[in-house]
Formats: sequence, C-alpha cells, structure tokens
Amino acid sequence: MTQRLRVFILRLHLWLGLGVGALFALLGLTGSALVFYEALDAALHPEIRVHSTAAAPGWDSPLWDRALQTVKARWPERTGAWRFEAKGEPGVIAARHVPAHAGHAIPFTMVWLSPDGSQVLREADWGSYLMTWFYDLHMSLLLGDTGIAIVGWSGLVVTVLLLTGLWAWWPRGSWANALRFKRDAVRSRRLRDIHKLTGLVGLPLLLMLAVTGVMLALPNESNAVLAATVGAPTKPPKLQASAPAGPRVSLAAALATARAAFPNARLAWVESPGPGPGVVRVRVQQPSDPSDRFPHSYAYIDPTTGALLATRDRERFGAGDIVNNWLHPLHDGSVGGLGLRVLLMLAGLLPAVLFLTGVWRWRVRAVARRHGLRASNSPH
Repeated sequence: MTQRLRVFILRLHLWLGLGVGALFALLGLTGSALVFYEALDAALHPEIRVHSTAAAPGWDSPLWDRALQTVKARWPERTGAWRFEAKGEPGVIAARHVPAHAGHAIPFTMVWLSPDGSQVLREADWGSYLMTWFYDLHMSLLLGDTGIAIVGWSGLVVTVLLLTGLWAWWPRGSWANALRFKRDAVRSRRLRDIHKLTGLVGLPLLLMLAVTGVMLALPNESNAVLAATVGAPTKPPKLQASAPAGPRVSLAAALATARAAFPNARLAWVESPGPGPGVVRVRVQQPSDPSDRFPHSYAYIDPTTGALLATRDRERFGAGDIVNNWLHPLHDGSVGGLGLRVLLMLAGLLPAVLFLTGVWRWRVRAVARRHGLRASNSPH
C-alpha cells in the first residue's frame, strides 16, 4: 500500500508540475521584478528622480493642499478622488486619481509632482507602463477578474504541488544521502538532485508566497475560511458627507482631525474626494501594523465640516482582520525590510528552475524509456 501511495504521489506531483509549472514560473519571475518595482520604475523614468533638501511632508505640511490645487488646475475634468502618498522621505510627491467608478475597465492615473507640489513631473495611466504591466500580469494575467480567479485557484494547486514534492523527497533512509548532490551520476539523477535541492531551499518562502497569494486573490473564499476558524474579518464603514454641497475644509484641517484621532500613528495616505457625498480618507500606520506602505487604519472626515465621522483602528482588530493585515506585507516582503525583500526576489526565480529541471528530467526519462523499449523489441 505504501509503495502504491508513493507511486500515486509521484505521478500527481509530475502532472501537477506539467499542468501549472509554467504559470508558477511566470508568477515567480514577475513577482521577483515587483519586489523592487518602485526603484525599478524610478530607474526607468529619470524625470521623477528628484532630490530635495526639504523635509518630507508630514501631518502639518501645507504641501498636500498645494499638490491638490496643482492637479485640479491641471485636470479640471477629473472629478474622482485624488490620493497622495506620504512616503516619509524627501523627493517627489506621488499621487493617483481614482475615477468615481474605478474598476479594471477604468484605469486610475498615476501622477508624480515636484517636491514642493507645484509642478507635474510625470503622468501615466495604470497598466500603460512597464512596472504596472508586470503588476497586472502577476495579479490577473491581464485578464481582469477572471485572471485573478485563475491565479488564486492555481495557487492552491501550486501549494499541493509543493507539498507533494516534499512528500516525494522525504527520506526513507539516510538524510545525508537524501541531501547530497551526486555530481557523478547520470543526467537524469543530476537533474533530480538540482530539482530537489532547489525545492528544499525555496520551500518555506514559496509556500508562504503561495498561501498569501491565494488569500489575496480569493478574498471572499479566504474570509469564509477565516470566519469559520479564527473569526470573521470586519468591513470598512460606508459613509458619506453630511452636506455634500458647499466649500470644503483644507486637507491640512482634515489631517489635524485625523492626527487627533491617531496621535501615535504615521501618516501614509490622504485622499480628497470628488464632488458628491464622498469623505476625506486619511490612512495611517499604527505601531502594531506590519504594513508600511499600505497600512490598515483610517480616519474618515466630513469634507465640508471637518468633523470626524468614523475611524477604523488596526489596534482594535480581531484575529481575522489581523491575519488579513499580514498577507500583503508578507507577500511583498516589506515587513522584513531589505533582507526579506532580497530573499523573496531570489525565491521568485526558483519556480522557473523547478519547472525547467522537472520538464527536462521528464523528457530525458521518456527518451530513455523509448530507447529501452526499442532495444527490448529488437530481434538482435
């Protein structure tokens, strides 16, 4: 029975690898490119590599209102929300315009402003330049929601592929022999050793990337599992301004309200709504939040009265929300600083090695079997 199970697992691993191995390699390679996508994008566009001796804009900076005036004057026809990123370091101000009904068919626009917020240095629609094309390829295979679902469910298959590979390798005898690379062996055995050692080295990170990728791509299914185990994640509040007509408070005033609500938090994003009942959203990083660039706490502020409408505080989240909060910073390596990001970049190259060595060994063995069959059938 054990031998029959072993044969079954080996065949399952082979056919899963042949079935999703190329997709796994593609996701790994695009993921490697995206680990440092901001730096790579800046390298490709020198117009946004601007150095500034001024302090980085923060909670009480007048630059946010100046930047908002600049983009509204440049594009008065763009009536959606404008989001500005607080990077915490001097340099260009990154912004994005989100149409009122943004979706995959309506890309949002990325904008880079001068450090003083007075000039537009660069403008590009999301998906129209290389690094965002990589992002969409990695996330959705350029197929929108259908592609996201394909990536998510394929990630489950990849998880099974990795676990069956571990089971197939697990030593039944000497561990030293199982971990050794046999350089003098036949080609098929050398390929097997490269394949197994590559898989073993990358297994912890590849499993982490596969599981977090599945949960990010399939949030409804993932949240259902979390609800049945550790607790249901909460949903952001649905709010609207009390008086959509009339003059609006400055972003500086809205930020002062948000800072009072989150006195120990770091400013990450501030969003000014378009016309209508939208609210000012201030996104902040609480001390316990693992995500630096996309943290999970918000202050929602009435744009006409400046009153605090609600907060969403990561410090008060339950287990389901906490699990979700860790997915993105683990998947992109931002929680571990430069060291983890470099490891993830290298790990993203391993699926291609696994796919190529697996297919190569399969072809070598197939050719050897055919030659053996011909020899056995030969009259000589």
